[in-house]
Amino acid sequence: MSVFDYFSDHWGMLILILGMTIALTSEIHLEKRMVNRIAATNVMLLLYSVACYIETYLGNQENFSILRPVLSAVCYSLIAFILVNIVMIVYPKQKAYLLFPAILNAALCFISIPTGIVFTIDENNHFHRGTLGYLTYFINALYLTYLLINVFKSGRKQKEDYRILFYMALTSLFCLVAPLFVETADLHWFNITIAVDIMLYYVYLLQQFTKRDPLTKLLNRQTYYSDADKYINDVTAVITMDMNGLKEINDSEGHVAGDTALKALADCFWTAAHKKGQRVYRIGGDEYVILCIGSGEDEVKSLIERIRAEVSETPYTCSIGYAMKSEGSTIDSLYHQADEMLYEEKKEFYVKTGKTRQRKK
Repeated sequence: MSVFDYFSDHWGMLILILGMTIALTSEIHLEKRMVNRIAATNVMLLLYSVACYIETYLGNQENFSILRPVLSAVCYSLIAFILVNIVMIVYPKQKAYLLFPAILNAALCFISIPTGIVFTIDENNHFHRGTLGYLTYFINALYLTYLLINVFKSGRKQKEDYRILFYMALTSLFCLVAPLFVETADLHWFNITIAVDIMLYYVYLLQQFTKRDPLTKLLNRQTYYSDADKYINDVTAVITMDMNGLKEINDSEGHVAGDTALKALADCFWTAAHKKGQRVYRIGGDEYVILCIGSGEDEVKSLIERIRAEVSETPYTCSIGYAMKSEGSTIDSLYHQADEMLYEEKKEFYVKTGKTRQRKK
């Protein structure tokens, strides 16, 4: 056993962790709590790799060492804490009680050193599972299952967004389960797999900043243009929405109140557009668009009714227009047709309320 051998065995993981550390020191987009959790996960991953390396070396010796069961307990404990930390990185609003299974696992693993309830190492230095020998695997599977369930339940992600999260969960699950069924499988797979998954998730987070509006978390104007080109032959309708009275809110209550209103309407639009192929964008200050892919006119009208119902539950209002695809129409022409309908509805709103609003056509 030597430092060189350790570096040789874990070179890929170490390069990834070092690269992530350098990237995090200059990170300006992520919240400090997110940066700290990613950094803590990398530290635990490093500790886990060192503990596993030494424990494996001791396991290959003829004589028993008390350090081996201690390191085994450390390894089994760290796996669960790494996984729960990943869940809390992906879903930051999780409650602290999510840590309870990992804490219970750690407590039982260390209690196992004198009792053998989870594992025991006999005087001949042979490893044996105890009554709760598969406890760690069960708890880790719970965390990964929890991650997968939340991936599918996550309401604000398009299909292509959660593919990477699904991939992360599956690869982590595979590298944990493989050693139970494949003799040649190495538990050290966990090290490099988690390091790669963390890097992938970091890239995913940065990608979100380029495609989503930072205030409402809806798809942004840049993504709208990209999708308009990508789905040019598939879009069947365009719906435009524009908030009524944003200027009055900003002038009378301040821009914080205006931002609150914009986020509230964005939530309404997203909740209403729950069907596949209804993509919602914020393309300007109070301007929103939905590209409908494969939706017929009845579905579009139903979507607009859902939008109006959702917005009616808030103190705000909006004007809506839509246009259906016909022969020779483009997404730009559909947008302008929808915008004309929206403008007529908005004129009626300001006539009824007696307010004035200037708008360039």
